[in-house]
Amino acid sequence: MKKIVIIPTYNECENVARMTDKVMSLAGEFDLLYVDDGSPDGTAAIIREKMAQYGSRVNLIERSGKLGLGTAYIEGFKWALAHDYDQIFEMDCDFSHNPDDLLRLSARLENDADVVIGSRYITGMNVVNWPLSRILISYGASLYVRLVTGIGIYDSTAGFVGYRKEVLQAINLDQIRMVGYGFQIEMKYMAKRHGFRLREESIVFTDRELGTSKMSSSIFGEAFFGVLKLPFRRLK
Repeated sequence: MKKIVIIPTYNECENVARMTDKVMSLAGEFDLLYVDDGSPDGTAAIIREKMAQYGSRVNLIERSGKLGLGTAYIEGFKWALAHDYDQIFEMDCDFSHNPDDLLRLSARLENDADVVIGSRYITGMNVVNWPLSRILISYGASLYVRLVTGIGIYDSTAGFVGYRKEVLQAINLDQIRMVGYGFQIEMKYMAKRHGFRLREESIVFTDRELGTSKMSSSIFGEAFFGVLKLPFRRLK
């Protein structure tokens, strides 16, 4: 079974080498695909060094500028499907998602899940180093999504997710509209609409120690209003 982790990057020079070494060390033999949006801090150059070290297990798509989280994942998904990966994961580069948890998420895909979500909220609020205001905004956003869409997921904005390839093959990736963090909600919603099994696996989310967050008010606004339109979307 072929497994790959897709990680979008923008100015992650402090984290990308350490993240690569960690994922390469995991027993599950996960490959890596970075999608870098023209990082001016040399992130792509560090990735190329790791490609020389680890060979075909580390891969890189370089883009010309900041084109959005959603478009990075869509490009990564298409690359992974073209290269016949069976399990396809997405996660952040800043260690807010613990790479060790990939093993548990992979096991769920092998057993009872078509989509597995590394959930901060399925067993409470498992978030470290966030101010209370940000926790409440994040938790409230997932509650809002549940009320509007009926999706039944406690952490719909989660960015630590694994997919069976059949899910990504079934969803029309060219019809995914949100490009910021709303992309995470839209992908889960479309998977549910297609009848796939979504499961949540509890994780602890630890805010980044190095680098800067990419969250903005425009990203939040896109997700807020985009969610209102989801129940009226037609499957294509």
